[in-house]
Amino acid sequence: MSMAAASSILMIAGLVFALGSIASLAEARAFFVFGDSLVDSGNNNYLATTARADSPPYGIDYPTRRPTGRFSNGLNIPDIISQQIGQSQPPLPYLSPENNGQRLLVGANFASAGIGILNDTGIQFLNVIRMFRQLDYFEEHQRRVQAIIGPQRTRQLINQALVLITVGGNDFVNNYYLVPYSARSRQYSLPDYVKYLISEYKKLLMRLHKLGAQRVLVTGTGPMGCVPAELAMRGTNGGCSAELQRAAALYNPQLVQMLQELNRKIGKNVFVAANTQQMHMDFISSPQAYGFITSKVACCGQGPNNGLGLCTRLSNLCPNRDQYAFWDPFHPSEKANKLIVQQIMSGNTNYMNPMNLSTIMALDSIVS
Repeated sequence: MSMAAASSILMIAGLVFALGSIASLAEARAFFVFGDSLVDSGNNNYLATTARADSPPYGIDYPTRRPTGRFSNGLNIPDIISQQIGQSQPPLPYLSPENNGQRLLVGANFASAGIGILNDTGIQFLNVIRMFRQLDYFEEHQRRVQAIIGPQRTRQLINQALVLITVGGNDFVNNYYLVPYSARSRQYSLPDYVKYLISEYKKLLMRLHKLGAQRVLVTGTGPMGCVPAELAMRGTNGGCSAELQRAAALYNPQLVQMLQELNRKIGKNVFVAANTQQMHMDFISSPQAYGFITSKVACCGQGPNNGLGLCTRLSNLCPNRDQYAFWDPFHPSEKANKLIVQQIMSGNTNYMNPMNLSTIMALDSIVS
């Protein structure tokens, strides 16, 4: 691509974002979401699992003021992205009884709290939708859409869709480091475990592409050692857990490298890496610069840093959620989620590789 063409694309992307409505360039595309609790919009409500967020105070700032199964005080990352791409409402959890008919055409959320890249991650949560099953459901979803609009239009809808996948953190927090001398930590050194995770993730992403996905946002892990739960349990000298930070520092660059290799193999930029570790570290390092009073203490929880146990009706609860980077011991607040999506939309290559979502939307509108 010439410098002039690249410059034009960047100008278009900037205009699109400034107008605040990417839908003006193209009709809202379908949106599919895969992953764990960071992006689960309520699938686990329909499962016999302990990994759930369907009781107060979850959802205290959601438009309905009710818990929905989102691990947030309000909107989560898929909700905010769906607004930015022009959808009038976010895709429903795949298991929702309302997810039928025309609602199938706007996409679906297959994410399930507690899961990881590996099938043995999150076994303590019992019945959750593991990644292979999420992809099975994606195939099933396509068959259901075909029954409405036929095979050719279904292929087009899937090819033009935006896909978000957020998985990997639980493979460390709820597997490798879940207990001292865990089965996986006895089996692998940390560097070898990271290589194994990347190789298994690659298989999942290749299957996702074979199922028709052409634009896939892939988030890295956040700074796992700096969440309130890890500060409470494993923090060193009041700071982040050095071991979990080491894991993130090993994993995230190898994930980006693997995505670049996949794109080269495919011959186009299907996979886009979102550096959520850096996005989080910005407001963890300088919370006040982003309007937070703290990034070390969860709004809802108990014990040191409000980082122990679950967020329940009996937990400590902060009065102003916008002042906290973390809602509960593991999950960002709605305000933090909005900051993350801002970078997904318009961040430079330190945050989004090879391009941000505004640029993707501008490019795709020209092509279509």
